[in-house]
Amino acid sequence: MVEVEAGRDLFAVLSDLKPDAVLNCLHGRWGEDGCVQGLLEWLHIPYTHSGVLASALAMDKQRSKDVFRHAGLPVLESVIAPKADVMADHVMTPPYVVKPNNEGSSVGVYLVNAENNGPPQLSDDMPAEVMVETFAPGRELTTTVMGDRALGVTDIITTGWYDYDAKYKPGGSRHVVPAELPEEITALCLDYARRAHDALGCRGISRTDFRWDESRGAEGLILLETNTQPGMTATSLTPEQAAAVGITFPALCAWMVEDASCDR
Repeated sequence: MVEVEAGRDLFAVLSDLKPDAVLNCLHGRWGEDGCVQGLLEWLHIPYTHSGVLASALAMDKQRSKDVFRHAGLPVLESVIAPKADVMADHVMTPPYVVKPNNEGSSVGVYLVNAENNGPPQLSDDMPAEVMVETFAPGRELTTTVMGDRALGVTDIITTGWYDYDAKYKPGGSRHVVPAELPEEITALCLDYARRAHDALGCRGISRTDFRWDESRGAEGLILLETNTQPGMTATSLTPEQAAAVGITFPALCAWMVEDASCDR
């Protein structure tokens, strides 16, 4: 295995290297949104995870919600609004969440509560248009799909908002896997994750995130988004779920590489 830094010379590097397959460990724009996938398709190099269309759809939160709604999956109400409008006045009744429409890892997420005196003052690096989404209370749940198999459900426990630090810093969150849930909720998480994976046209591994309001039972389970390239760090959720069903980390990585393909 050769580790490759994804820089502006990536086309030339991969052209010279001519790898048998690429294990794509990139996140966010360029690496997860169909761009690198398109480059690998152009070079006819098999790669892990989803193809161009599924990657682009999943990264676009608003468009992926349209796909989920069409598939009969429960999602939150949201709008795309100019950043200036969001900073000038509440575009929906608090509580709500403001975030980029095409980022991952909880980058640039603002939670606006009812007690806020006014609308959020967004940072300069936020895009010109942002997503404003109804806030969903409850427990943070997630399910990994590996091929056509949903591996299980993890309950993510934090002392506050499940932000970037909670996701990636050791001790930022505690994961209970398998989650201690009613059988009905576990079954729904597994079913919704598989259906989301299929609706977007994902392949390989994906991970779908949920919020569950216990007071509303099954109606309180909401699908937040699907990640086409889940984290693979020491604190990541997908390797934990795989281990819980007897799949070691080396076996998980081997499966992904063996599953690698390109659409062309």
